[in-house]
Amino acid sequence: MYEIHHHIDGQTVKGTSGRTSDIYNPATGEVQGKVALASKAEVDAFVARAAAAQIGWAATNPQRRARVMMKFGDLINRDMDKLAEVLSREHGKTIPDARGDIQRGLEVVEVCMGAPSMMKGEYMDSAGPGIDLYSMRQSLGVVAGITPFNFPAMIPLWKMAPAIVTGNAMILKPSERAPTTAMMLAALFEEAGLPPGVLQVVNGDKEAVDAILDNETVQAVGFVGSTPIAQYIYGRATANGKRVQCFGGAKNHMVIMPDADLDKAADALVGAGFGAAGERCMAISVAVPVGEETADRLIEKLVPRIEKLKVGPYTGGADVDYGPLITAQAQARVKGLITSGVEQGADLVLDGRDFSLQGYEKGYYVGPTLFDRVTPDMDIYKEEIFGPVLSTVRASNYDEALKLVMDNPYGNGTSIFTADGDTARDYASRVNVGMVGVNFPIPVPLSYFSFGGWKKSAFGDLNQYGNDAFRFYTKTKTVTARWFSGIKEGAALNFKALD
Repeated sequence: MYEIHHHIDGQTVKGTSGRTSDIYNPATGEVQGKVALASKAEVDAFVARAAAAQIGWAATNPQRRARVMMKFGDLINRDMDKLAEVLSREHGKTIPDARGDIQRGLEVVEVCMGAPSMMKGEYMDSAGPGIDLYSMRQSLGVVAGITPFNFPAMIPLWKMAPAIVTGNAMILKPSERAPTTAMMLAALFEEAGLPPGVLQVVNGDKEAVDAILDNETVQAVGFVGSTPIAQYIYGRATANGKRVQCFGGAKNHMVIMPDADLDKAADALVGAGFGAAGERCMAISVAVPVGEETADRLIEKLVPRIEKLKVGPYTGGADVDYGPLITAQAQARVKGLITSGVEQGADLVLDGRDFSLQGYEKGYYVGPTLFDRVTPDMDIYKEEIFGPVLSTVRASNYDEALKLVMDNPYGNGTSIFTADGDTARDYASRVNVGMVGVNFPIPVPLSYFSFGGWKKSAFGDLNQYGNDAFRFYTKTKTVTARWFSGIKEGAALNFKALD
């Protein structure tokens, strides 16, 4: 049994609220640790200390801040195995999945090594008689990141790296279900040369979140999680005058055209639908084959592939495809949605509700589940299941498939599998979804682009990482300068002085 507290000013600080939360091992169902839950008073004190540290950090030149990122990236690579082990133990995902989680976060760190060029402003001389115009990007001050359980390394790194390299101090509130990875990353950041206090890891629940949202010193908040919580955080934070980006739930569709390579499409669906036990916002949870023949052939190819999936603990070796869900509550919810699908008339092709693993009977496992002939009025279609469940919704033609995706309230990611370039181009152009894959199942952009959904999947104007992250974590100041030496002086009472 271990204890997780807070990472404050470069050291572990014990919580004083008297409240804790259990940390479970999802593979066994056993409590393996406890995490402190910060009070409002603690959050306010930690924010004040971050604000004090931020002044010197903002005054550090961008090149030196980038060097910290370079060293931080090296240390993540050095400790990759340790980080993956801890991440898997608390989350339940396999070691290869955990390493991928860390790697995708590390790629954003690598982009942030180029911060000096991203921080440059603009300049124009002689914009008017003796007048120069220039702009500069400046840090916001103290910012906050509220991150989910399903990517304990990637999402914190997506928030921390651009926020810190642009001169801000960050309050990171990781998920209380899997908090240790964030604590380890904070220690590595300071080993890399980050001054103590610039990154404060505050563990907590809703009380800590509300304290962050209400604290006047916090200038911006980034969040990833479910849509209801994203809406709540966006509303409360914007009402308090903060800059906010919130990323919520998803219902990602893959359209499979009759001319698609169905073997490749089936392989892609299995990986995208069941990887990480379906606990990712970019999981493909809905297959949309176009035409009855396409649908029948697709189901025929999916079944043997899904039946071969091995479910087990992360310690089960390289042949384990995915592990348990995060909590008993998540397990019960997914099983309940599967039951609702049966009751509402969907064809249950493969049923994972009764899956049990010898020696791990108390773990939070759900076997791979496949539905066919799902309709949009069913709960398994309307809800983000966040589990190893793939639903098949048959479309009679391309327009019907496109309309299905466009009518869905979520707009995170989608993909289309086809051999026809015109169809792919039309789909990518017309579909109202933020990230689109063409013959590519999980269209998460590389770190030098940006990540973001549309509709109820995202709230706020700017995406995560890439250029948008530098815009989100900085504010632009524009200076109009005139020097009078050698210039005839005279009062100017209107804008014509700039002509």
